[in-house]
Amino acid sequence: MSQIVSFLVLTIVALVVLAVILFLLADYCIAYVRSRATSSQITRLKKAVLCLAVLIALNGALIAVSQLTASTPPIQGENSIAELVEVELNGRKQWISLRAWDRDNPVLLFLAGGPGGTQMAAVRHELAELEKHFVVVNWDQPGAGKSYNADKIRNITAQTYIEDGRALTEYLKERFGQEKIYLVGESWGSALGIFLASRYPESYHGFIGTGQMIAFAETERIDYATAMQIAEQKGDTALVAKLRANGAPPYYGSDVTWKSAVYLNYLNNAMARQPGIQNPGYNTLRDLASSEYGLLDKINFVRGIVNTFNHVYQQLYEIDLRTGYTKLDVPVYFFLGRYDLNAPTVLVEEYEQLLEAPKKEIVWFEHSGHNPWINERDKFAREVIACFLES
Repeated sequence: MSQIVSFLVLTIVALVVLAVILFLLADYCIAYVRSRATSSQITRLKKAVLCLAVLIALNGALIAVSQLTASTPPIQGENSIAELVEVELNGRKQWISLRAWDRDNPVLLFLAGGPGGTQMAAVRHELAELEKHFVVVNWDQPGAGKSYNADKIRNITAQTYIEDGRALTEYLKERFGQEKIYLVGESWGSALGIFLASRYPESYHGFIGTGQMIAFAETERIDYATAMQIAEQKGDTALVAKLRANGAPPYYGSDVTWKSAVYLNYLNNAMARQPGIQNPGYNTLRDLASSEYGLLDKINFVRGIVNTFNHVYQQLYEIDLRTGYTKLDVPVYFFLGRYDLNAPTVLVEEYEQLLEAPKKEIVWFEHSGHNPWINERDKFAREVIACFLES
């Protein structure tokens, strides 16, 4: 947090100095035109420019130090592991965190939502219990958080994530000497997990999807209609007008993020107000201030949510797991929040009926919305352990 405060203070002071420079420059130009310019004016201008240069250099140094010192908190124990690691996946440099009380435990790869989301810190805070039983791996996917610059945003596609997910899986299998690993995916990550399990079943013991995405375009239409219905019932005329102005999804172009945010944020707020939901949402400020992210990562934390989501999400509208992924050769579990308004659970129930798998099960979280891993984190951890290690 001190780094953030220092960065903001230096930035504000630099902006003030810049304003002073512009004022001094304008004053000098006017005096020059009137043949009244003096050497003292030039001296003051030079001092102000030097001051701005020093402030910029200090901020640059602060950013560099914050990036170099970013870390994940240690875990005590002779065979424990707590590392941030930069890996190269298909020529793209990306970051993962590795956390476990015992590095010989099974490996669990957590696939974050988005696309463009980073949950490296959030999972550490919310699901620390899993670190006692697994090597918990969090991956900042291309265009997200610490991996924001892994590739140009315009080059990222769903296939990018599949290819890099497979490469990361192979890296983890080799590093920890395991033939297979476990997968947990949330929201967008739940779809990515299905893609990986479908194509490379030999690499995975099983898969858990939570906030499970099934059909992207249909989901957006349902979400939009649900937000409209709630807004009309509550008399939120401004929200209704905004939704009507945007029109029904799917959206394309440069403002997908902002149009989608109108109904998605409204639904998130509706879930947060639902008395049946425990621990209702993300602690974004806590996560953003976490030690895993340097100052540049913190900026990219936000840029990924905005820019990567905007570019990639509109590529996903044609995906429907009910038509392309009805047979999986690994056990599959769906952890669903009873009050999920973002990923309609009716679609998951339809998909589960169609799905052929060695084992399949829906586990309901009665006090959760879209994020059971946050809303009911203790139960979530128990159910992961039960499904993966005790079944």
